[in-house]
Amino acid sequence: MNKQTVHQLILDKLRIDLDIAERAAQTAYETATHEENIAENKYDTLGLEASYLAAGQARRVEEIRQALALCQNLTLRPYDDQRGIQVGTLIGLEDEDGRQQWLFLGPDAAGLKVSLVGQPITVITPRSPLGRGLLGKFEGDEVEIVVAGARQQFAVTEAI
Repeated sequence: MNKQTVHQLILDKLRIDLDIAERAAQTAYETATHEENIAENKYDTLGLEASYLAAGQARRVEEIRQALALCQNLTLRPYDDQRGIQVGTLIGLEDEDGRQQWLFLGPDAAGLKVSLVGQPITVITPRSPLGRGLLGKFEGDEVEIVVAGARQQFAVTEAI
């Protein structure tokens, strides 16, 4: 696993998502402001609904812009076995059933998924229970979290 390649994949995915969101926001804005969508009576809500959609799309664009900026400004450092897992660490985890997964602890863009040579990698942040639990952990450590009343346990198999 190459952390720089994963980071670049994340940046590329965010750029693609931003482009898609910007086009969707522009389309929603044009629909909301088009003269044919002016309400003719109180039951004609197409223009109002389109304006709500445009506002939501604009918020999404800003969220992606912020995530992209934070990820672009992230300085990747080699894993430090004195400090443990930090933001920017690529982490291999194994659950209680032996299932393996790869995570990238990022500053933002939680839930984003990329793939490197067929291996899925999910971005998590320190704001999530698992991300918070992983901070400062070392290879070989176990992390236990409780989500919706269910206990989950993971072993850190690799940190890059």
